[in-house]
Amino acid sequence: MAKWKIAGINFDHMHMGDNLRMAFEHPDCEIAGICDERPERMDDAARKFNIPPERRFTDYRQCLETARPDLVILCPATAQHGEWTEKVAPFGAPILMEKPFAATLAEADRMITAVRAAGVQLAINWPLAWYPPHRTAKRLIDEGRVGEVIEVHFYDGNRGPLWHTADKEEIDAESVAREKPNSWFYKKANGGGSLLDYLGYGSTLATWYHGGKAPLEVTAVTDEPAGLEVDEHSITIARYDAGLSKFETRWGTFSDPWTRQPQPKCGFVIVGTAGNVSSYDFEPTVRLQNSEHPGGADLPVDVLQPPERNPVEFVIDRLERGLPIKGPLSVEMSRVGQVIVDAAYQSAHEKRTVKIAP
Repeated sequence: MAKWKIAGINFDHMHMGDNLRMAFEHPDCEIAGICDERPERMDDAARKFNIPPERRFTDYRQCLETARPDLVILCPATAQHGEWTEKVAPFGAPILMEKPFAATLAEADRMITAVRAAGVQLAINWPLAWYPPHRTAKRLIDEGRVGEVIEVHFYDGNRGPLWHTADKEEIDAESVAREKPNSWFYKKANGGGSLLDYLGYGSTLATWYHGGKAPLEVTAVTDEPAGLEVDEHSITIARYDAGLSKFETRWGTFSDPWTRQPQPKCGFVIVGTAGNVSSYDFEPTVRLQNSEHPGGADLPVDVLQPPERNPVEFVIDRLERGLPIKGPLSVEMSRVGQVIVDAAYQSAHEKRTVKIAP
């Protein structure tokens, strides 16, 4: 019998399939239940992971009461993260919420209140946090190889959220065009847009690289695509006490970074007082420049080891050992990232710089 029972609830975000795969492949886990109000959205996962009909539900209460999971994976639309956390937390299982944290800081704080009241842990999964280049960059920072971090430059995105499903399976252009008017990704009320989709990656991992530090003020600009109510491109500048950092989000890159890196490349460039390091999504090396390598050196990325390879094994390990969630998946780190996202969203819409409260 598996030691850990997992339930996947709400399939709004295509990353549910990726997270369920991690549970399916974990030697100590079983998928005890999946749930979505639209049963057809569960069909692909049920087929891939051999989930029988009696473990598929359309009512989350029935799913939780029947499956009695040890961990719940949630993948709702961004603006519904607070609602779903409040629904699920009282059932007493820890929650792994797929990125972003929330659509607003107020919603993120509702989530924190809900899990604290229920006495359960909450982790926010940022898939970029598991990319070997970005983990390698953090190790180099922790080793003092670039000195104190003073700048983080982030550019990331893809062709658009409708161009792929779970396991990065591609969708044809005709289907994308047909789905776009109906997708929550393009609805303002649901937390759509590239800024809310991708900025949390950059702001949360930048907080990790900055050692938990928050900026003093934020200035952001978004594009205004004709016929759309959300942005597809945003640029955010965050002023810290030590310098400026920049976070850029893009739906509409020439290619997806997991197939071919577009230009600009997707990933991070981190500048410190004694050097710099670039870590780009999916690449086999990071580039370090410091006094040891004044001309720059391409270093192989770290080979990640359990339980640091994906969010499911990481959270399970923390639960098994009775330890709190740490790093970019933690509520504390993700909340600082959300503060930046909130300020950027406000700045872009009010067309002004927003100061961050201490």
